[in-house]
Amino acid sequence: MTEPRPTREHLYEIIFEADTRAGRAFDLAVLLLIVSSIVTVMLESVPRLRARYGTWFDTIEWTLTVLFTLEYLARLSCVRRPLRYAWSLFGVIDLLAILPSYLSLFASGTESLVVIRALRLLRVFRVFKLARFLSEADVLLRALRASVPKMTVFLITVLIIITIVGTAMYLVEGAENPGFANIPQSVYWAIVTVTTVGFGDSVPLTTTGKLLASLLMITGFGILAVPSGIMAAEIFQQRGPRQPTTQVCPECLAEGHDHDAAFCKLCGGKLN
Repeated sequence: MTEPRPTREHLYEIIFEADTRAGRAFDLAVLLLIVSSIVTVMLESVPRLRARYGTWFDTIEWTLTVLFTLEYLARLSCVRRPLRYAWSLFGVIDLLAILPSYLSLFASGTESLVVIRALRLLRVFRVFKLARFLSEADVLLRALRASVPKMTVFLITVLIIITIVGTAMYLVEGAENPGFANIPQSVYWAIVTVTTVGFGDSVPLTTTGKLLASLLMITGFGILAVPSGIMAAEIFQQRGPRQPTTQVCPECLAEGHDHDAAFCKLCGGKLN
């Protein structure tokens, strides 16, 4: 017979892991409570609803606050290093999620800050086995860094085009059109046009100006596609085959370990 697992270890598995049925159920319940709390705060901000259902809103919010407080204390009690968890990203978010309600007892208006709980919805990545998106964020970050030289050249090229066209528009339109009264204003128009924003506050009136504007608009469509191509190529280069799990290291609380990992990749601690 296998020995029963310690209560603390079992509680840790339920609260911090999403690989078990109990862990998924716990995280789903927390997410539903978070959404309920946010919806309550949003509805309470409507004067008509607050006047009619204010007592119900207060009851719901304080009930949820007590539940979140118990959950936060349970998280602290089951980790090996409570202070490390308290100062971790999710630990700080969990604390900020309950503080506004208690602060509202001393300062009115702070209860609306409970929308900070929306940050806790980040746990949905673990609940639905989408922890691989956490690694995708790392891939994106590496792709952004690798694309800096190419993007720098691209932006310098765009800046040169904008300056040339803006100056040309000043020469063509400046005498008759107040929207192109100086080169900086003309360059501003070129930026708005090449990015396909088109505020319409400056419009060319001459035939030559309209021709330049048309060419810049067409060029803008091609220019917008370049950054996407650069990023797509870099992401393809940076993407790896690793698919992490939702397992959390009991020592340093790091996530994103490989399926066959027995020890934490950051601190070397043994994984459950």
